[in-house]
Amino acid sequence: MLAPYACHPTQSRGRLHPEDESTFRSCFQRDRDRIIHASAFRRLKHKTQVFIEHEGDYFRTRLTHSIEVAQVARTIAGVLGLNEELTEAVALAHDLGHTPFGHTGEEALDALMEPYGGFDHNAQALKIVTSLERHYAEWDGLNLTWETLEGIAKHNGPVTGRLPFALTEYSRRHDLELDTYASAEAQVAALADDIAYNNHDLHDGLRAELFSTDELAELPLVGPCFARVDELYPGLNYYRRRHEALRRFFGVLVEDVIAVAKARLADLAPLSVADIRGAGRPMVQFSPEVWEQLKVIRAFLFTRMYRAPAVVEMRVQVTQVVDELFPLFMAQTDLLPKQWRKDVEDAEGETALARIVADYIAGMTDRFALQEHERLIGGIAADSYVVARD
Repeated sequence: MLAPYACHPTQSRGRLHPEDESTFRSCFQRDRDRIIHASAFRRLKHKTQVFIEHEGDYFRTRLTHSIEVAQVARTIAGVLGLNEELTEAVALAHDLGHTPFGHTGEEALDALMEPYGGFDHNAQALKIVTSLERHYAEWDGLNLTWETLEGIAKHNGPVTGRLPFALTEYSRRHDLELDTYASAEAQVAALADDIAYNNHDLHDGLRAELFSTDELAELPLVGPCFARVDELYPGLNYYRRRHEALRRFFGVLVEDVIAVAKARLADLAPLSVADIRGAGRPMVQFSPEVWEQLKVIRAFLFTRMYRAPAVVEMRVQVTQVVDELFPLFMAQTDLLPKQWRKDVEDAEGETALARIVADYIAGMTDRFALQEHERLIGGIAADSYVVARD
């Protein structure tokens, strides 16, 4: 049973290109399935989360991160009476627009694209599912429902001010009402992202030996989890101890978001998803107390993991890869694959060309970007394995 403020499939605003409905899947289930089968989704397997994907089989990649986000999001959505399929679709798609090398690659590409309107991975995700995936006979993109597109575009909140060009271009054809909050389903996906990476980055940082469990035990939220495990299981094996503590930390974050969302929903008493969009504030958030403590953990991760000396060295190296590939493709478009050259032929002006080149580079995996740089320009010393994220 869905809550009255949930997104009901039968009340969807539909797709840009009308289609016959499936006899056995809801429109949001079809969205989720199309995202899973998209080429861009498969490429997340070889895209950086924090560690370059080939440097360790146990580290999260952008794909495994997205799967973890979807799991958390479905759990929270189910408790709140929201549409789990729509929540999962937004969660699985939220990082489709990421460049190779994580946020480091995005920063490099954004700087290169500054004269042409910049680059934003959220807007790029929307462009992928509305244009760049080209497999269907009757349209470009995946032809997702309005609700899924809305969630991808503004799961982090209303998009105001200077809009990324990809959002501007699509909104001219299909208004996503960017100045309002998204559905509660999309808000859940956004908070599930925060929960997932705050948890798994601690796991991966420990595995990479960038910090110790003793240091984590001094952090807020995490420290009490270690204390509880030590109380219940004195002398527990090191690996089991850290897993038990971090899974409890994970649970603390999920339970906090659920409690806050329930309280805010009870206070607003929304009768429709329109009430959620027009509430003027998000319904799904951390409590102020947990958020303050999370900021301490995020600052710890930023210093000890995202900006560790090995990280800074690799940031310079992979930035060089993007910095050198972009002008090369701008100057020699014949180096682009055949399927991209038709777009180049149709491009009118340098800005249009730059956006095509940015789309191509953004779609690269870590390994392909390194291989192309090696083939076309000459390799870099990839003896460090950490790449920073925000």
